[in-house]
Amino acid sequence: MRRIAIAAAATVSVVVLLFSYRTSTDATPVATGRTQPSRTASPTATAAGAAATGDGTFTGDAADTRYGPVQVRITVAGGRITAADAIEYPQESGRDVRINSEAVPELNQETLQAQSAQIDTVSGATYTSEGYQQSLQSAIDQAHG
Repeated sequence: MRRIAIAAAATVSVVVLLFSYRTSTDATPVATGRTQPSRTASPTATAAGAAATGDGTFTGDAADTRYGPVQVRITVAGGRITAADAIEYPQESGRDVRINSEAVPELNQETLQAQSAQIDTVSGATYTSEGYQQSLQSAIDQAHG
């Protein structure tokens, strides 16, 4: 009977230890909901509502996407993003033109509202949206630099 009690206590202890074990010691929060293309480095997101602080015009690095590069230019005045424009994006086919003629203005507008690279992905333009976010974050980082 004593062996059963010891075995039960040991089993309970092991189960408790397993459930309390933390698999990561990294304190960096994990972003959810968006996947970054594997060919480019994922950007570090600015805090929601945080605006770039340096005044001027900043052009982000071009982000490679499945359908071509996406590059964003922002204008910052008074610590706020006052203009956001995709200066390069896929336009190789009629389909690219049709999708991006709707997606790019929406992404530009979302940038002005969010004042950060944490903007929603445009449905039907996932690759362009992800490339836009990466290039936008690069431009914001330059403004902070």
